[in-house]
Order: sequence, then C-alpha cells, then structure tokens
Amino acid sequence: MQGKLCALLLLQGILSGQETGREIFRATCVACHGADGRGAPDTSRGFQAPPTFPNFTGCNATTREPDRDWIAIVHNGGPARGFSEIMPSFREALTGEQIEKVVQYLRGFCPEPSWPRGELNLPRALVTEKAFPEDEMVIDAAIDAEGGGGITNRLVYERRFGIRNQIELSLPFRFQKPGSGTWFGGTGDLTLGFKRVLASSLRTGSILSVSGEAVLPTGNAARGLGKGVTVFEGFAAYGQLLPRDGFLQFQGGFEAPTHADDAAKAVFWRAVVGRSFAQEKGHGRLWSPMVELLADRELVRGEGINWDVVPQFQVTLSRRQHIRANAGFRIPVNNTGSRSTQVVFYLLWDWFDGGLRDGW
Repeated sequence: MQGKLCALLLLQGILSGQETGREIFRATCVACHGADGRGAPDTSRGFQAPPTFPNFTGCNATTREPDRDWIAIVHNGGPARGFSEIMPSFREALTGEQIEKVVQYLRGFCPEPSWPRGELNLPRALVTEKAFPEDEMVIDAAIDAEGGGGITNRLVYERRFGIRNQIELSLPFRFQKPGSGTWFGGTGDLTLGFKRVLASSLRTGSILSVSGEAVLPTGNAARGLGKGVTVFEGFAAYGQLLPRDGFLQFQGGFEAPTHADDAAKAVFWRAVVGRSFAQEKGHGRLWSPMVELLADRELVRGEGINWDVVPQFQVTLSRRQHIRANAGFRIPVNNTGSRSTQVVFYLLWDWFDGGLRDGW
C-alpha cells in the first residue's frame, strides 16, 4: 500500500506540469496504448492484450460512443464498464479536467473526421426511427390493452457498414383474438431497409439521415397479418442535441403500395423529445425518459389524421450499456373507437459492443 501511495504521489507530481491532452497521454497512457494509439507491443507492455483492447486509430470503434463513456472508463477503470481490470482507474491521479483533455486527444487518433460521433447516437425511441447507423438486435412488442386482444412482436436486425450506411431487416409476429373468437397468429410482412447519413456535426449537435424500405407481403393478409401487397417506404430522420443532456428527434415519410387498389398511400411524421440522466456523477447507469408524438394519414378522401402520444422510459441494463430496455404506452388521442391503447416495450442489444453475457 505504501509503495502504491508513493507511485501515485510521483505520478501526480509528474502530471502537475502537464497541460495538454497529448502531454497527459504520453505521461500516463503510452506504456500500454503506444504513442500512436495502436497499442504498445505485448513485450513492452508486460501483458497480453485482451480481445477488447482498443486501437484508437480504428474509427469504427472509437467514434461510436460519446465522450461520457470514455471519461467513465478513464475515471473508474475498465471493470466499471464491464471491460478488463487491466485498465486502471485514474480518478486519484487525474483531475476531471485532465481526463477530459486526454479523452479529446485520444479521440483525435481517428484519421477520418466524417464518421458520425457517438454523442449523436441518441436514445432509441419506441416508434420513431433514429438517424444514427447502428449494429443492433431489437425485440419489441405492442400489447393491446383494450378490445379482443392482440400482441405484435417484432425482431429487428441492423448492421452498419462503411462510414455512414446501415442495412436493416425486420420481421413481425402477430397474435390476435378477434372478438369472442380464438387466438391465432403468424408472421407478418418482412421489411428490408437501407439507411444513409447525409450530414452530421458534433459542433451543431445534429444528424440527418434518409432511408428506403421495401415491405414484402409475407404475412397472411386474409387474417390481418399483412397488407397483401409490396409497400415502398421512404423517410428522413433527424436528431438534435439539446442543452443539459436533452435531445429531439424527428422522422417524416411516406408509404407507397405497388397496387393502390389493395392498400392506400399514406404519410406519417413522428417526433420525440427527452433527456438523459446518468448515475454516479455521470459515470453510471443511464436513464432516458421521453415522449413521442405520432401522426399518420392515409391519402384517401375523407380520411383524417390519427394522432398518438407515447410516454416512455429507457434504461441501460448492463454496465457496458449495450443492453437496454424501454417501456411505455401508446395512447390514441383521436379516433379511439377503432384504435386501442397499447403497452409497448423493447429489449435492445448493441452487439458491436459485446456479447449478451459480456459487460454485466
């Protein structure tokens, strides 16, 4: 213990004259992470690097998370976020300002500035699509709280490729009980989608994407499990950071069936506003209450706009924050005779950040 204290006092003495992120990095991090951020050789490090050992020049890994996550690891050490105990805590050796400086420096190792930054990866809402491209698996569900009964589950697979692109596959499973009848179920219409980020700026705190989707008629339309016709969808998604960890997201688009006699054209727009709160002085579990306002209208004479409001609450479950859950209620504001309130929720796995059993 006395030797550790002496080493700590020596390190603090060395760092007392360090003012820039580069100087702090070279005084505290080079022995393990190397001067170029790629990682020092195992022979000079004195240990074999774990699979999660970072290469700071790899933009695909170093741009995805916000500064908050990097600061938490430097402050509390690797185990605080479910990573290796080889990464020590620097909260006794570095001030908060010094940690912020060194994080900004190491994030500069990414040589390509066009990668969207993790600060723009806003919490996923229950309905509104976000603009940031992801590697995620999501299981969501909507349970009718009124009427004869109905449960819609959906499995969503998202894969990011390149700097700004994402592909998506979505397959719903529907179980319903019409009136006094018996329960029945089956798969719905398969959706294939592509997303492209058009613009992102950490300075303005904004990100804009466009997406195109094809909804294929794989569900049984006669039993209400699909539309019975291929539908093409297009939409834009926008995200905006707000002061004090607040955020705003917007999505607007259209639906165009290949046969207008079988399904109507429609337009929709959605907005969500919320705010995130982190425990442990910003280093721990993240809580994100938010509310969505949804609107859609079929482009048929005499049809009006359906309005819904969706209060909800997202929370991170794992220490690594790659497993998250969200739950809320989808409440019709108008046309309530034909539309029921639903209990809605999802379970999200950001599989790029680790396996289901990692990071707890």
